[in-house]
Amino acid sequence: MAAASSHHLSATPSVDCAFNAGQIFGRKLRSSSSVKFSSKQSIKTVRMALKEDGPSVAVVGVTGAVGQEFLKVLKERDFPYRSLKLLASKRSAGKHMTFEGREYLVEELTDDSFGGIDIALFSAGGSISKKFGPLAAAQGTIVVDNSSAFRMDDGVPLVIPEVNPDAMAHIKLGSKNGAIIANPNCSTIICLMATTPLHRHAKVKRMVVSTYQAASGAGAAAMAELEQQTREVLEGKEPTCNIFTQQYAFNLFSHNTKIFPNGYNEEEMKLVKETRKIWNDQDVRVTATCVRVPVMRAHAESINLEFDKPLDEGTAREILKNSNGIVVIDDRAANHFPTPLEVSNKDDVAVGRIRQDASQNGNYGLDIFVCGDQIRKGAALNAVQIAEKLLQE
Repeated sequence: MAAASSHHLSATPSVDCAFNAGQIFGRKLRSSSSVKFSSKQSIKTVRMALKEDGPSVAVVGVTGAVGQEFLKVLKERDFPYRSLKLLASKRSAGKHMTFEGREYLVEELTDDSFGGIDIALFSAGGSISKKFGPLAAAQGTIVVDNSSAFRMDDGVPLVIPEVNPDAMAHIKLGSKNGAIIANPNCSTIICLMATTPLHRHAKVKRMVVSTYQAASGAGAAAMAELEQQTREVLEGKEPTCNIFTQQYAFNLFSHNTKIFPNGYNEEEMKLVKETRKIWNDQDVRVTATCVRVPVMRAHAESINLEFDKPLDEGTAREILKNSNGIVVIDDRAANHFPTPLEVSNKDDVAVGRIRQDASQNGNYGLDIFVCGDQIRKGAALNAVQIAEKLLQE
């Protein structure tokens, strides 16, 4: 079959070319959990029979872990599109990928890549986004950007569809007016998926977050290095440290982002600032400690909440059970609570350890423990859900 950079879809059988979350370098991630995930869609999935009427879509950074997950999520959710363009750096251009029974040629990202493109999903790093995002928007493309390049820009919506879809209500597909919509940081998405339903019931005054972040947050190369280091340490060898400056296997350390003068690292300040923007509340007090842990995929977070009115743990549990995109795993008798392994390759964010904060009187505080797949809901799924919202307008 001849390679194509974009084409109309046919009804040929699907072929999955995407990065497989459950399969890491030939080893299956196993979990004994019987918890049912995705019993309810976190946002209504768009289904269309005539995909020829769908938008033209480009995936920027398609050869990376999140770029590959974009393709997987697009296929799994039957996202309608009339054409698909795969874009990457000059180094990756020329590769062939098979997607939904068709072979594509990966094209080099250039200034001329976005002519006729309705929606572009970006995951190629902040510098690439800063250069090509505005250029694409100027050509009428709606850019959904997974980097931090535009998150705090005034006029750029920072969106979690289950949390603040109204922030992007003014952006219309088919209007020929390009725009940029920012995907929040993965830790922020996972945190606010769990805390927003509670915040709607009893306003959060203060939030303390401690994160336990997996290698997946630093990309496929970091995941490979973690596996390599694990072998090396077990064999008594000096660990290879190319992605991180220190041993990662059998270790943990402060998140590998720059430290600001206030002592917080960049990841921690993202969570603080993004929460305030998404909740449209500059008065909410947020503090965070972000740590990299030797987990292959999926982040965990310990979250302490202080509310402006009482909220008991039973009510909180029911609120979360009835929230889109959330699964509650909170079995005290069996000591069974969310784990990164259990949520890997899952769409839902898992919440457990739901309990009253014993340091606060009158049910004004709660502690919860949250796990979410960083590549799925923390990145690719959230971006595709934003694109789905555009189709529903």
